[in-house]
Amino acid sequence: MGNDSLSLQAIPSWRRAVLKVGSSLLAADGGGGLSPRFALGLAQFVSSSVLAGREVVIVSSGAVAAGRAILPRAAEAGAAMAQRQALAALGQARLIELWQRFFERPVAQVLLTHDDLRNRRRYLNARATLKELLALGTLPVVNENDTVSVDELKLGDNDNLAAIVAALIDADVLFIATDIDGLYDANPRTNPGAKLLPEVLELGPEVLAMAGGSGSAVGTGGMRTKLEAAAKAGAAGIDTVLFNGRRPEVVRELVHDRLHGTRIRAARSRIAARKYWLRHAPLERGARIVVDAGAAGALAGKGASLLPGGVLAAEGEFRRGDMVEVVVRGQAGDSAIARGISQYSAVDVGRIAGRHSRDIESILGYNYGGNVIHRDDLVLLGS
Repeated sequence: MGNDSLSLQAIPSWRRAVLKVGSSLLAADGGGGLSPRFALGLAQFVSSSVLAGREVVIVSSGAVAAGRAILPRAAEAGAAMAQRQALAALGQARLIELWQRFFERPVAQVLLTHDDLRNRRRYLNARATLKELLALGTLPVVNENDTVSVDELKLGDNDNLAAIVAALIDADVLFIATDIDGLYDANPRTNPGAKLLPEVLELGPEVLAMAGGSGSAVGTGGMRTKLEAAAKAGAAGIDTVLFNGRRPEVVRELVHDRLHGTRIRAARSRIAARKYWLRHAPLERGARIVVDAGAAGALAGKGASLLPGGVLAAEGEFRRGDMVEVVVRGQAGDSAIARGISQYSAVDVGRIAGRHSRDIESILGYNYGGNVIHRDDLVLLGS
């Protein structure tokens, strides 16, 4: 298939990653459900990475393919959306069972919809859950919640979902495992002279034009959707790596941070992209958190999170997940020093202002964490 001589390149150091695994790597031949044939090597890559102190979230397709084996009569071409959702519901348990058999650590199923990631409060909840699952030493396996989704199962949905999850958890790299070696300058299935592109510096129109449609009967995504996902990840400062998950020698090299495939570079660093977004995302009108001098010094000098103890007041109306301004109150008036995403609403911030983080739950009756604004969600003004 094309020019697939094994030339290796180094993968930059990473600490947290998302691995997207397509249906073509999990579905058994002949519509017989799921097969561990290619999943095993990918699981070994994940296990080696975790043992090295890294964190991995898997975004896995395959639920519908698994469901087809349970009720093959419902898998006819052009099946109604309700039938496909039913297949996804049947197949989810099989999909998690497949991944759990490879790991001694617990596998946690996380089902998301795009609405979960568009709604600010649900976005924060999803991110907090995923990060807590990683902190607990589990392996999160994410899939779209097809069973209750009101949209049809879209082309490449899990590719784009993987990019969104990568941004959600502040990943350093997005790995996309597919059944082709990477991005070629022509269709390698029809053009024997097609050449693999080891690196893409910019996803311009000419690069997107190289991508064709889906090449698999069981997958819903083609190369174009993978490039769209890479563009989403790149906007968040995350590199994307495309590789052939069917080639064990390729997967083994990933353990040693060596790639035979295509690396799509982000336009800017992950931290720079995050800070740019925080600096320029729209503020809620009049939404401010007033802090004392001690809190202002900790934010500016120590890179700390904003704790309730340093808060004097909340002004304006804002909800959990809204972008707010942070101001320090002095004799000459209020000075804006930062902006960030509040973990609590204005009413809640007012209630816990000046109190210790350990008192939050006793005051509010619930707890979204000890920070009013986490340092990852905060950018200093003038920096």
